[in-house]
Amino acid sequence: MTMTSVPLSWYLILSAVLFTLGVAGFLFRRNIITVFMSIELMLNAVNLSFVAFSYQWRQVDGHVYTFFVMVVAAAEAAVGLAIILTVFKNRATLQIDDVDSMKN
Repeated sequence: MTMTSVPLSWYLILSAVLFTLGVAGFLFRRNIITVFMSIELMLNAVNLSFVAFSYQWRQVDGHVYTFFVMVVAAAEAAVGLAIILTVFKNRATLQIDDVDSMKN
């Protein structure tokens, strides 16, 4: 039995769909948590592209870039969740429209 590999285009289509869903969630949702998750989805879509190209070209560069993107995403998650918790504690809402940092 021979193994057939999945074409690169399928990975790129999946990555494009995930990135598009992330952009749509970022632009159209009004909840801070949903916007935060949409940003993470976009980062993961880019990681999928990096790994797919890295595998296709038999180079390690894509995996290294993915590692750095994951480090940035972890730092963003730590700082972002701290900011979200502070906003919720001070404003008692997570709706972007209700949060105005220029007012008390």
